[in-house]
Amino acid sequence: MEENVVLTEQEKAQITDLGASASGGIQCLSIIGQIEGHQILGENTKTTKYEHVMPLLAAIEECEEAKGLLILLNTVGGDIEAGLAIAELIASMKKPTVSLVLGGGHSIGVPLAVAAKKSFIAPSASMTIHPVRISGVVIGARQTYNYFEKIQERIIDFVTLHSGVQREKFRDLMMETDELAQDIGSVIYGREAVDIGLVDSLGGLSDALGELHRMIDEGKKPTS
Repeated sequence: MEENVVLTEQEKAQITDLGASASGGIQCLSIIGQIEGHQILGENTKTTKYEHVMPLLAAIEECEEAKGLLILLNTVGGDIEAGLAIAELIASMKKPTVSLVLGGGHSIGVPLAVAAKKSFIAPSASMTIHPVRISGVVIGARQTYNYFEKIQERIIDFVTLHSGVQREKFRDLMMETDELAQDIGSVIYGREAVDIGLVDSLGGLSDALGELHRMIDEGKKPTS
């Protein structure tokens, strides 16, 4: 039998300080700006720090009072390893999880959006899908390109596993050459993201909250 964990007042305050707020048993986590990885970004850059979010998700999963998690996304992307780590944690949670893309869920924000058990996107929101890009000095060797390709396959595997988009369709969007003026990739908007199966539903805050409450109520029903 699993033991329910009740957080102390200090632990609850820490959850709030790290970006999640609770109301009626629902925890709300905002993933905004740029996903920060092992390197600290500039003080003028709005970031989501993975070292804050990861223990926060673990605390929410263990907290008896937390009935479900709403993830609000408006991110330009960021560190691949950090983004995938957060996405894997969300995907492995037993608690009901719903994501809502507002503004943008770009780059590594795509796996974060589909990691929830149910995903929503606002009609005006957009998602940028592109190949792996790494800034700075890199070694121009075959091994480097192999490494990039393996990272890319990890992203494709995760997205296609946790959404309804077809693998070849997602890869085609990633490699599109006519969509972006100075880059390879695609920008898709709310309705298109739903039509191709990348996101589950078109909607806003009330839709996402309604689905989360439905999932929570469904989990309360006794099993035969």
